[in-house]
Amino acid sequence: MGMALDEPRENDKVFELGGITYLVETSLIDQASPMTVDFLDEGARCGFSISTRLSKPGSCGPCSC
Repeated sequence: MGMALDEPRENDKVFELGGITYLVETSLIDQASPMTVDFLDEGARCGFSISTRLSKPGSCGPCSC
């Protein structure tokens, strides 16, 4: 599971929260829900943290994803 900049596709579900648009492939929604995306800014440890029931929490960084 990961994050990337992308344009919406036919098989994506679009969510908008706090002014940020998230795209999730519809085939993953039932498999991976619940999903949590957090932004961490803890000095040298900053970036996005993604957790789902499919994987342990992961992250993209430093300060980017």
